[in-house]
Amino acid sequence: MISGDVKPTFLQSLMAGGAAGTSVDLLFFPIDTVKTRLQSAQGFARAGGLSGIYKGVGSVVVGSAPGAAVFFSTYDTMKKHSPLPENLAPLSHMLSASVGEVAACLIRVPTEVIKTRTQTMTYGALGKSSLAAAKQVLLNDGWTGFYRGFGSTIMREIPFTSLQFPLYELLKAQLSKQLDRKPLYAHEAAICGSIAGGTAAALTTPLDVLKTRVMLDLRNPSKGQFPSLSRRFRDIYVNEGIRALFSGVVPRTMWISAGGAVFLGVYEWVVHGLISYHKYP
Repeated sequence: MISGDVKPTFLQSLMAGGAAGTSVDLLFFPIDTVKTRLQSAQGFARAGGLSGIYKGVGSVVVGSAPGAAVFFSTYDTMKKHSPLPENLAPLSHMLSASVGEVAACLIRVPTEVIKTRTQTMTYGALGKSSLAAAKQVLLNDGWTGFYRGFGSTIMREIPFTSLQFPLYELLKAQLSKQLDRKPLYAHEAAICGSIAGGTAAALTTPLDVLKTRVMLDLRNPSKGQFPSLSRRFRDIYVNEGIRALFSGVVPRTMWISAGGAVFLGVYEWVVHGLISYHKYP
């Protein structure tokens, strides 16, 4: 992620990624809550409306830093050791980001399941906190319940990162050429991150709606009650229309655009600081 010639080590990527993930998730959590409630099948008002917009933040505090740290350390390591030539850099960024997302989702999905069910008050009085919701997931679905929606999350994240990170790297390269300077300052990288994140967020909103619906579905998959992703997608389109597939597009685009600026800006700032400290202790 460094714009200059010096690449971060695995540990530097891990630390900077953890700081970036925690910063953005805590800062923009209320917008994420509004987006999730807009996408829920029960409707915005019944899911909680504008009350308790920090419900579920506990799971984010626990899972955000490890998830982002795993993503960035994997992404930077894959980029550094990519066998692809320089002229195929966008493909290298796409593949690196995709592998990073799959690794991060092993941590992120359980966090998301607990967060979305707490945000939408799925368990009512029994799931008022993140810990209480986690207990309900374990009680009703077992350990596999924490990975409800893993496939749909991967299906959302890979297209998202395949758009976001090649665009982010392209914008950084173009801006660096215009300014005739490497590396970019953190706020300049943040602007590139905001544009890339907002664009990718808007285009992948239908996949985010699908992921939210799967995670909020309390039916038992082992009893044949769980529709396939394609069937679920088709049902939303047929029964609720195209607008339902873009539910929450405005808050999603807003928070990921602003969040992309914070996420990637903080990452660049921290990783540059760690590299400078290592070079000049």
